[in-house]
Amino acid sequence: MSNSSGVNVGETSGIPERPRSGVVIALVAVLAAEFLALVAATVFLVFEILVAAAQSVTSAIALTVVVAIGAAWVGAIVVGAWRGQSWSRGASIVVQILLMAVALGSFQGILPRPDIGWILLIPAFAVLALLFVRPTREWFAPRG
Repeated sequence: MSNSSGVNVGETSGIPERPRSGVVIALVAVLAAEFLALVAATVFLVFEILVAAAQSVTSAIALTVVVAIGAAWVGAIVVGAWRGQSWSRGASIVVQILLMAVALGSFQGILPRPDIGWILLIPAFAVLALLFVRPTREWFAPRG
């Protein structure tokens, strides 16, 4: 049903809604899980600042702010991916490469944490794989 301006009732962007494939839904689900993990990390870091005695309060606050900004950015990517906005595909790739770098760092160092490394690495590989299959490439293709 259209109104007098020719826009379908219920549409807000003027772009007709396309059906999402299962692959796109899986991609958005993994991205949403990463977003929720970052939100949980932000809440944990705020709690730690308030409860625990930090060696450097400035560093603790800075880390919390960076994680909160990351959570906001990944949240924007989730919304963009759900809507099929082409910019979110490239942004997702960047985030996954950064997650892979952090994961690889978790496998090494003075206090290696391979458990955290795998928790970060597996979803990052999954998102990258999902981003390059045909249904998601078509979903993110510019339209108009």
